[in-house]
Amino acid sequence: MTDTTTIINPATEAVLAEVPICGTEETDAAVARAKAVLPVWQAMAPADRARLLRRFAAQVEDHLEELAQLETANVGKPISESRDEVGMVAEVLYFYAGAVDKHRGATVPVAGGVDMTFHEPLGVVGAIVPWNFPIAIASWKVGPALATGNAIVIKPAEITPLTALRLAQLGLDAGLPDGVLQVVTGKGSVVGTRLVEHPDVAKVAFTGSTEVGREVMARASGTIKRVTLELGGKSASVVFDDSDVAAAAAAAPGGVFANAGQDCCARSRVLVQRSVLEEFLEHLDDAVAAWTVGDPTDPAIKMGPLVTAAHRSVVTGFLAEGMGPEAGPVPVRTTGVVPAGPGFWFAPTVVAPADPAWRMAREEIFGPVMAVIPFDDEAEAVRLANDTPYGLSGSIWTRDSARSLRMARAVQAGNLSVNSNSSVRVQTSFGGMKQSGFGRELGLEALASYSDVKNVFISTLG
Repeated sequence: MTDTTTIINPATEAVLAEVPICGTEETDAAVARAKAVLPVWQAMAPADRARLLRRFAAQVEDHLEELAQLETANVGKPISESRDEVGMVAEVLYFYAGAVDKHRGATVPVAGGVDMTFHEPLGVVGAIVPWNFPIAIASWKVGPALATGNAIVIKPAEITPLTALRLAQLGLDAGLPDGVLQVVTGKGSVVGTRLVEHPDVAKVAFTGSTEVGREVMARASGTIKRVTLELGGKSASVVFDDSDVAAAAAAAPGGVFANAGQDCCARSRVLVQRSVLEEFLEHLDDAVAAWTVGDPTDPAIKMGPLVTAAHRSVVTGFLAEGMGPEAGPVPVRTTGVVPAGPGFWFAPTVVAPADPAWRMAREEIFGPVMAVIPFDDEAEAVRLANDTPYGLSGSIWTRDSARSLRMARAVQAGNLSVNSNSSVRVQTSFGGMKQSGFGRELGLEALASYSDVKNVFISTLG
């Protein structure tokens, strides 16, 4: 009898499902099925492959509410966020359906013949997906992988597998060949490790912690496997005194507390120019007070619970020892209100002013905790923003267009926004610098991560 994992609703602590714990044998079987179907999938006319991806996208649209409710039940995120994310999944599939016949090679002027390039599929792709955005991030890998002629095996997070399983079924319902898109549930240390080390897996696309990303890189080296990594972050939102301070403060909670702060792009460090610090904090107090926490199925709610009781304990530890194990708790300025009773609730919390040397200002919390850090001038803002091993995202708040460009070039992060906290769009590339990883997802840039360039020279000499 196969062992199972009990899947819990983090808002109610009720049991949602029992999901099989697969092992090496099941992983090998999935890879074998994926490898076997590759000739069929790759021989399909590009227009037919695009048509199937459009049907897949339409299936997602037709089941949007079902998938959104399932994501909210499994992860605990507000239903409004889940609906947006499932909508994005359909958009991703439509986008890459349109890219199937547009991922073109080139002809290169050379002497003595004709030189051309082809984009060849890699083969079987292993996708290791995190628990914070299960269906959205799965689609970021599925879309470009299938568009470029690969088959894909998804290993969802052990605690949030439900929407990945349903997504794979919808792919079959849309007409994808059996084996092109599969999901294998189980422990990362078993299923994930096997995908990374399997000799028939040509590439691993991993989203998760920097610590695990290092291990993925090391294990993939045994087979010289291609790897893309989207890892942790400790992003900064930089608020200058020439910005619309009220607008920046109003937007700040959404940049940190969305998905209960369980977001690698969370702007958990808010750097505010000292001359407007008090003005910013006064506006921020009002914005945090309006940040409603509760039943995530209620469309009016802005934040749900954390994903597990264990994770809540980790987040709590940052406040208990925020300045380091010897120094004690941090000075909390503002907290929100959370429901009583079952659920892994954690109040949105603002620490201000925070010291950039504190642990909570340096490590990824992955919870709804904001550190407001004052700075004096642009040079100090750049130094503080870059004083981290991570480089995933960030925001710059200023009305000075020249300053916005200087900051955008100076801040070491893969995704920056000016006067906005937005990080992700289907049409634009997404990925990190430094220890936030490498490779790009979304946009046309992602296609390069799922294909090889083959160069062919044809002599025209007699």
